[in-house]
Amino acid sequence: MTSTITASSDTSPERAHEQDEAPIGKLARIIGQAARFDGDLYGLGRGEQAALARLDPDSEWRPHQVAALSRVLLHAGLDPEHWSPQAWRRWALIAHGIALTGQAAGALGTQLHAAAISESRVTKLLTSRGDAFRQLLPRLLRLLASKEVAPNWHQLGGLILSEGRDEEKAEAIRMQIASRYFSAMAKAERHDADNKEP
Repeated sequence: MTSTITASSDTSPERAHEQDEAPIGKLARIIGQAARFDGDLYGLGRGEQAALARLDPDSEWRPHQVAALSRVLLHAGLDPEHWSPQAWRRWALIAHGIALTGQAAGALGTQLHAAAISESRVTKLLTSRGDAFRQLLPRLLRLLASKEVAPNWHQLGGLILSEGRDEEKAEAIRMQIASRYFSAMAKAERHDADNKEP
């Protein structure tokens, strides 16, 4: 299959996120849109969507998973040809998560609260780093999918791309998540207290 998508020559995975968050939005649109016909460049077939949903970013990938991942990355305007294995794994985790949960607008912290994600699990998300962070995310994604709550992938994807690379940016995203989560929790507690009073 030949692709006519062009990307700027400076589209490393880190720079792509810094320049513009559009690749994550494009990735979400492509993964979320079913192919209308064989060879559709703007949607995925069921097999490709299933391959991404079953992809484990930290294990060995099967050829059909690599093909599906490569296709969506290229169509999202990214150029993964010279990426490090770590960059591939970060973007694989984002693509896997989008295929599993979908993408929604709104604040990630509010979405985590709406999905009834426990305070301890959110705290682990916000405080874990490195391997612990990467091991926690797939479980969190499966939980969100089971609750049918789609997260904001601009925030969650930004955290995945920044974690361990640009801690200042990662910490800013963590603070946004925490403030929205705990604000939603406080509003729910006030609402519950108001409804209990006679």
